[in-house]
Amino acid sequence: MAEFKARRQKLIKLMGEGVAIIPTAPESIRNRDSHYPYRFDSYFYYLTAFKEPESLLLLIGGDQPKSVLFCRDKDMEREIWDGFRYGPAGALEEFGFDEAYSINQLDEIAPKLLANQPKLFYSLGADTSWDARMTGWLNQLRSQGRTGISAPDEIADIRKLVDEMRLYKSAYEIDIMRRSGRIAGIAHQRAMQVTKPNKMEFEIEAEFLHEFYRNGAQAAAYTSIVAGGANACTLHYNANNAKLNDGDLLLIDAGCELDGYASDITRTFPVNGKFSAAQKDLYELVLASQAAAIAQVKPGSHWNAPHEAALDVLIRGFIDFGLCKGSPEAVLESGDYRQFYMHRTGHWLGLDVHDAGEYKANGEWRKLEAGMTLTVEPGCYVRPADNVPEHFWNIGIRIEDDALVTEQGCEILTLSAPKTVADIEAIMQR
Repeated sequence: MAEFKARRQKLIKLMGEGVAIIPTAPESIRNRDSHYPYRFDSYFYYLTAFKEPESLLLLIGGDQPKSVLFCRDKDMEREIWDGFRYGPAGALEEFGFDEAYSINQLDEIAPKLLANQPKLFYSLGADTSWDARMTGWLNQLRSQGRTGISAPDEIADIRKLVDEMRLYKSAYEIDIMRRSGRIAGIAHQRAMQVTKPNKMEFEIEAEFLHEFYRNGAQAAAYTSIVAGGANACTLHYNANNAKLNDGDLLLIDAGCELDGYASDITRTFPVNGKFSAAQKDLYELVLASQAAAIAQVKPGSHWNAPHEAALDVLIRGFIDFGLCKGSPEAVLESGDYRQFYMHRTGHWLGLDVHDAGEYKANGEWRKLEAGMTLTVEPGCYVRPADNVPEHFWNIGIRIEDDALVTEQGCEILTLSAPKTVADIEAIMQR
């Protein structure tokens, strides 16, 4: 628990005077008496390692700092039905908080801890039910003004401080992300090995989900995309219910969640195990654009440098293949390339698939630094159109890897997923 205790201590120092309140996510009912699988709030977990619902972390800054957890009571009757609970005493002993109380005492204790504090750190607007509860506590304190009790007169977004902390991954986090990337990469290998014409998209999805769980991942990190043929030209396709046709490509965007941390991989490969000439041309173009982007993932590069590098390669390829007309500069300025490449080249990665952290600082793209983790994912999507050569129709390609910025450059965390034409065709032939 030393890692998590150190995070709390760092956040308390960043806060200075004041109180921070960070609730975890609520349970969500799927239907009748069935719940969705529970997933904790990322901010809460980042500071606590505590996975139980109905919990809240309260941090007090200043001269007498402390961390306080509110959680469910130990309840042997409920544990028969729902499983183990730490209870306040168990949580205090196991997770290193300074104090722990029953969540049933929250409305009694929290206002007392907020009293006479100059500042409240809280994610206003993230959850309307918590907003209402917070307003009640503040109004309760304001009503006691004649007794010398005051409410915080300033509210700051706690996410701003924690986002900056989460942007830099520790050795502990990097180890988990390496394992998450390796598991997801092995799952993509399995998908390649079992794909054949006339199988269904969902059959392939079942195979890589099996591999996730078999290797210890607790969940898919997001709703998987398994898109054959023209479906790959829909960026967020997730019906995953079409037949895979001989001669088509299959695009799979899928990652797993391991101990809270996400991997995010996309691979595109031929259903029959052999790229056609047109498919290979566009695939090699996207792969080259990704290599150019990865070369820009290094300390000192600004956030947009990988995107600019990928875009330059893609635009020149689009011109060579007759998809765009004019000089590279003219195509870039006109935005004509967006017919075939309409998204950016990456995002932060961590506890959330699209992880916490700003992309600009003081109006400028922020510089990459060691410890940051991001995806690199250029693509090309060619829908049928009068200005498009027919042999490129319905080809959708994306190649995505997870990258850790290091002191020397970057480390790709997802190398276990094959991506060269030769490697893909070889593993599919086996």
